[in-house]
Amino acid sequence: MRICGLGAVQAVFDRDPGRVERLFFEPALRGELDVACRALGRAHKPYRQVDDAELARIAGTVLHGGIVAIARPRPLVDLDPEAARGWARDGKPLLVLDGIGNPHNLGAIARSAAFFGLARIVLADRPDQALPSDAAHRVAEGGLEYVALYRARLPAALHVLRRAYRILGTSLVGGSTEIGPSGGRPVALILGNEKSGLEAATLALCDDVVRIPGGGNVQSLNVASAAAILIYLLTRSAG
Repeated sequence: MRICGLGAVQAVFDRDPGRVERLFFEPALRGELDVACRALGRAHKPYRQVDDAELARIAGTVLHGGIVAIARPRPLVDLDPEAARGWARDGKPLLVLDGIGNPHNLGAIARSAAFFGLARIVLADRPDQALPSDAAHRVAEGGLEYVALYRARLPAALHVLRRAYRILGTSLVGGSTEIGPSGGRPVALILGNEKSGLEAATLALCDDVVRIPGGGNVQSLNVASAAAILIYLLTRSAG
């Protein structure tokens, strides 16, 4: 996996430096990479300065931010029902992504989750669900290093989660414009596919459905923007 951008690369070295196999960077960043280079040197792994053209070739994009780390991906863990019930004890919202197909949206959502201190994201086990990728890591700016990712079959997993969480679905139409009280349970917030939203079988298992009201001429928000607003509201109310 190619991880681009100084923030994203530094997050890998902070969280799990052993995953990094090679490092390439522009000369201007050399002073900020002393710790990373020393760690690679001790592990006998290569690192070197390269020019912009070479860096773009390695990164596969000109949007590399001056640095590329070649790193092993983090494993995607299957959801453990017993563990999931225990997560609710920390009182934090749980994000569930049901068919978010754009890797840029996945990265942006992970960045917001990490910013607001969420520890976990559940990804639906379905073909159109975006998974961690070069693009997702670039947009996440390190956020994917600070949230644990789990995989689950939906809507079946909601039967397990609702024992400990209030299941809150999202919709463009219908539903409440207020999140409302959680009844002492943390919220599992489900965000659906960018085009089709949540499927009827998933909505049927939600305790409540919420939408973000708008007053302008555009019908809806990008799902990553909607996620940031809802995570803020949920973490503010939890605090």
